[in-house]
Amino acid sequence: MLYGVDVGIIAGALPYLEATSGLNAGQLSIVVAAVLLGSVISTLFAGALADWIGRKPLMALSGLLFVCSIPIIALSRGYEWLVIGRLLQGISAGLIGVVVPLYLAECLSAASRGKGTGIFQWLLTLGIVTAAVVGMYFSFRVEEVAKLNDPARLFAFKDTAWRSIFWVSLPPGILFVIGSLMVSESPRWLYRRGKTEAARAALLRSRTEEQSAVELEEMEQAVAAEKSATANLPPGASAKVQGSLLKRKYVIPFLLACVILACNQATGVNSIIGYNTNILLQSGLSDLQAHWGYVAFTLVNFVMTIGGVVLVDRKGRKFLLSLGSAGIILSLVCTGFLFRRTENLRVDTKDAVQSMVDSNHADSNSANEGAGKRPELLFDDKTAHRLLAASGDAGNAIINRPTSLVVIYSYGDFRAATRVARSDDPAAKPIEMSRESCVPANKVVAFFSNPFANLEVARNAPLKIDNALVTPVPSAQNGWLVAISLFVFMAFFAIGPGVCVWLALSELMPTRIRSNGMSIALLINQAVSTTIAAMFLPTVGKYGYSTMFFGFAACTVVYFITAAVFLPETKGKTLEEIEQHFDHGKL
Repeated sequence: MLYGVDVGIIAGALPYLEATSGLNAGQLSIVVAAVLLGSVISTLFAGALADWIGRKPLMALSGLLFVCSIPIIALSRGYEWLVIGRLLQGISAGLIGVVVPLYLAECLSAASRGKGTGIFQWLLTLGIVTAAVVGMYFSFRVEEVAKLNDPARLFAFKDTAWRSIFWVSLPPGILFVIGSLMVSESPRWLYRRGKTEAARAALLRSRTEEQSAVELEEMEQAVAAEKSATANLPPGASAKVQGSLLKRKYVIPFLLACVILACNQATGVNSIIGYNTNILLQSGLSDLQAHWGYVAFTLVNFVMTIGGVVLVDRKGRKFLLSLGSAGIILSLVCTGFLFRRTENLRVDTKDAVQSMVDSNHADSNSANEGAGKRPELLFDDKTAHRLLAASGDAGNAIINRPTSLVVIYSYGDFRAATRVARSDDPAAKPIEMSRESCVPANKVVAFFSNPFANLEVARNAPLKIDNALVTPVPSAQNGWLVAISLFVFMAFFAIGPGVCVWLALSELMPTRIRSNGMSIALLINQAVSTTIAAMFLPTVGKYGYSTMFFGFAACTVVYFITAAVFLPETKGKTLEEIEQHFDHGKL
């Protein structure tokens, strides 16, 4: 549940954070992606930590880190503290993402492992629903304040709203810490530490005497086989490497898990959850409708996950992953086409915006005796009419419709995108184009942003408007069609990949490399997710939502092929039996 709150809380807070923080699209992307970047960092070490201190202490540690992150975010007064707090949340999430599925796989019996690990995903979706309901509550409050027609008061309440949303996520963190102190340690971790009786006692909490004896015997045989393999190595060979990652029974499941985890994120699920409210706003829904849509989206996730939990030990992992990925492809393609209908009418008004920004900036410098005020542009109905009138027939075709504007600008070789502004938003603030939001602060960041760019030139280069894309805001009907297609996406994801991905991760990995193998696979998973989240808003600004959704669909094709063709069925098998399959090719 904590993991779900961690993923879902930003969706409800993001519109208010965007409206009050003064952050541009690139910075907002980093704030969203920071939790994923933190996950990448902690995932890298989670397996080693789980082997070193044990599964139970690591769960308690991850909960404490989350609890500490909340006041850092909620009390922050600048971009840096927001990123630090979100990074800390990400570190917590990365540890949870490794240690909880690892713990469940090692503690649950073969007959209940599917349902038990599925409940992890079910509670995750409950956390996302909780975050959505909190966001919905504050959306109602914002709607009431907006009726007062007091922009200053509305701005102040939106600032309070996003901070309060994060405060509400504190209780699940405290609950997680308390709960993690009440469970027993993993029997397989205990056995490998020579604590046979403690392992037996842990097994007896969920198994009969006979079942416990059988599993202890399988553990003993697996350890004996590993010792025999390493004992027969030639002199000078690396026992650790030869006995683990270079054997067929380790390489194949490790690669399968990595591909499945990477493809799971390449469906775009985390970005679709994190940016869901923004996506629905741009599809044509109002702020309140978009929040209702997000609540429905999370409820679909929650309900369909129950179906996945029920079916996973009946139909099996392979069937549900194949079914889910096929449905995801269809829903993503439909969503892409719904956005393409209006994005085809998009008009680039870069010349007009360049002229307006240069004129406003010159006036500001003159009025402030060269103070160098940030270039900004208030995008309202009047500005939209002016920009579109200067764009010829293409602009005249959408001149009387509500529109949105995103500006892609550059200083030298570095580019950035502004947030999306709507002409029909009475409380909208001017969009800003600032050098500090575009040009990296130092050469290290500059290298990773653009290794071929000249940082010194960019620090003194003039502002250039590369694109100023005005897009008609679709109708509410179009918005609800997009919402429905996203509901279908979430339904198929929940019943297939949502439940089965954690099983694939924990079941496929042999015991000897499970913790470190899961860390590496999840590292790839989080790296893909972080990359997608960081590029999402800039890419949408430049190429539109349709491009992102079509890209997600293409990646999911790889997912479907992997699940349908290469993944073996593992339902009802012990972890040691699955390991033997990859060693001998039989299951």
